[in-house]
Amino acid sequence: MTRPVVAPADPALACVEDNPSHSRYDLWVGDELVGILGYRAADGVTELPAGVGGLGDGDVIALMHTVVKEDFGGRGWAAVLVREVLEESRVRGIRVRPVCTYLRRYLGAHPEYLPLVDDWD
Repeated sequence: MTRPVVAPADPALACVEDNPSHSRYDLWVGDELVGILGYRAADGVTELPAGVGGLGDGDVIALMHTVVKEDFGGRGWAAVLVREVLEESRVRGIRVRPVCTYLRRYLGAHPEYLPLVDDWD
């Protein structure tokens, strides 16, 4: 039995948006929600001010879990999502706590993002 050829993720087709009402970043491909990266406030803060959008230099978020729809799995969409979140964090001066195991593996393979890490719990 031959398996169908699966096209790799194309970052140009992706849109990553902060969704503070659900404490997550959403990965959209066209009009389809393909994946999420959940977050929570770090350092005992119970609520993020105005979502992550209200955070800035020196603030910390814990990145909890990365999930990609099964139909889009194994193509690199999780990497697209994680890279976009880390790039946004870098630009805005937000530090991250990588709780998600996928995110920890990503950081191990992409040491250029290690300066963003606040703590490895």
